[in-house]
Amino acid sequence: MLNLSQRLIIGCVLLAGLTAGLALATHNALAAAGQSRLAVLFLAAAVVIAAGTVFSVLRPIRLLARDARSIAQGNLEHRVEWSSRDHFGVIAAELNRIAVRLRELKDTEAGRRQMEFQLSDAVLQSIFEPIIVTDGKGHVLKVNQAASELLGEAASDRMALANTPGGDKILSAIRDAVSMQKAVAAEDDSSVLPMRIGKQERSYRLRTTPMRDSDGRLLGTVTTLEDVTTLQDTDRFKTQFISVASRKLRDPLLQLRRGLYALGQGFGGELLPLQAELVASASAESGKLDDLMSDLIEVAELDAGRREFTLERLRPLQALSEARDRFCDEAAKKHIRVEVKAYADLAPVQADRRALRSILENLLSNAIRYTPLDGEILLAAEEIPDFVQFTVRDTGRGIEAERLGTIFDRFSTFSERGSGLGLALGRRLVESLGGQIAVESRLGNGTTFRFTLPVATVHEVRHPVEVG
Repeated sequence: MLNLSQRLIIGCVLLAGLTAGLALATHNALAAAGQSRLAVLFLAAAVVIAAGTVFSVLRPIRLLARDARSIAQGNLEHRVEWSSRDHFGVIAAELNRIAVRLRELKDTEAGRRQMEFQLSDAVLQSIFEPIIVTDGKGHVLKVNQAASELLGEAASDRMALANTPGGDKILSAIRDAVSMQKAVAAEDDSSVLPMRIGKQERSYRLRTTPMRDSDGRLLGTVTTLEDVTTLQDTDRFKTQFISVASRKLRDPLLQLRRGLYALGQGFGGELLPLQAELVASASAESGKLDDLMSDLIEVAELDAGRREFTLERLRPLQALSEARDRFCDEAAKKHIRVEVKAYADLAPVQADRRALRSILENLLSNAIRYTPLDGEILLAAEEIPDFVQFTVRDTGRGIEAERLGTIFDRFSTFSERGSGLGLALGRRLVESLGGQIAVESRLGNGTTFRFTLPVATVHEVRHPVEVG
């Protein structure tokens, strides 16, 4: 398919050829009539006319093409100079209008972008919490005033930030957010960055979030340091209060349980049926209160760092079987079948025996509590790289989706029958032992808890004879 310029050239060539043909025919006719000199002059004039026609048509097109190319390359100050009012003059005028309009649009867009940049920068600087903005490769692009006051000149320099207290955690969170392209917001003690400002030391919780464009491509990250000094102080006070209160209440509760037990056994005399029922009910409630006290004390010990773990090599099958045996009577009352599925030669885990027992008991008691009559519970274990994954699956009613995000929080429960501390305690114990815990559930399809514990390392022991 020929473009307009090619068609014009072909048209001019044909016109010139036609003119030359007519001139040649006239030349032949004049030559035959004996007018050879006149014939030569006529032929020369025809050639000049044909060449002038081609030049007069193509030259304006070349000039207009040059002007249009200059405008297209971004020279919006360029203007097409054309004095005539023919069609080429109309084209020149329209090119000038296009250049003016493009320049106006460019100025407007640049102003709008400058305004947006100033607005976003003002918003960033007005935020009280320290904020660090990086590109998709982790290079620092912008920091607000709070970050500059907290970190100093190192806030805008990645190399200097690496040598700043807490800077390695910030850079690590940025790298994780870039590589995983998802928010990094650790909530444990390792995410808290102690920073000293003047004579005061404050604590900040780290949160890094990736930024994406409208097409989902990674643009960079935004790192926020949330001041949690007051929250930590409050949480520390609550932990101390819970620890003291639980221990102070433990002895009176123990005496109360002993008295109820003695009454229930008839040591104080024979009880009437109603009296026996009241004593049995009070004894059951005191047992629940004792369990709550035990959980509170254990959580307080974990928070205060006073819980000491005795790590040893534990067999997963044995741990699951012992957990099933401890709850066999309770499961039998509801006709619930508890199945253990694990190989005997499964790799042992490195864990604290009391902690693992507490984790399994909390998960299994919840499973029995929320599984209906004639239901099933599966206790399983399987080996994955460097870990053993434990599974507790039930056929209960399941958990609502809006509750799954807070299921491991303290005093979070989806029923009034639990204290709300069991799952929070289980999570703390699993994480303290170097593992992770997760939950999957849908209403009507039961609930599955999974947690991992590290595989026990094998230490080579050589006989003294081999060593010598």
